[in-house]
Amino acid sequence: MRRQIPEVVVSRLPMYLRVLALLEAEGIDFVSSRGLGSHLKMTPAQIRKDLCYFGKFGRQGRGYNVGLLCKELKQILGLDKQWSMALVGVGRLGRAIMDYRGFIPEGFKLVAAFEKDRNLIGKKIGGVVIEDIAELEKSVKEKNVDIAIVAVPSSEAQTVIDKLAQSGIKAILNYAPIFARVPRGVRIQGIDPVVALQSMTFYLTRV
Repeated sequence: MRRQIPEVVVSRLPMYLRVLALLEAEGIDFVSSRGLGSHLKMTPAQIRKDLCYFGKFGRQGRGYNVGLLCKELKQILGLDKQWSMALVGVGRLGRAIMDYRGFIPEGFKLVAAFEKDRNLIGKKIGGVVIEDIAELEKSVKEKNVDIAIVAVPSSEAQTVIDKLAQSGIKAILNYAPIFARVPRGVRIQGIDPVVALQSMTFYLTRV
């Protein structure tokens, strides 16, 4: 039986990987849990507890081998392969996503984009041709899309998410500020800058 990993632990793995990649770029071969924790404002005990879910990586007295732990975390996160992505919604946010060049170095490639605006269909941004949203189900299957990014207005988001789920998409990144419903087996993650700002004002009121 596969061990259940807490979501909060999974959410921290990319942060560990980012710090380790920076250390590796600086030529640092080993780092202690205290060293990792100092970069992430976390305790050494929490670092060790998180990593213990996936095996034993550190060596007492030396800490973690930076290059080896980087490689292991990439494998755990599934970043040892390339993932194909589709974007739905090519407004201002969508166009910024299409123009972003940081996906490919991290193992993600945008292979499709969909829009209902006739003035945008057929145009190419960042090497990807914008398709009619009516072609969504057919196209994501043909292109073996793994992950979908939803950047449409709130009023349209649930319909789009339903279509993606029906097309076999199992992972959705949603920028629309809604509590979307998805079938069992489909993973959805919301990104809402307003929620992040609201949590920041909590701390500002206590400064």
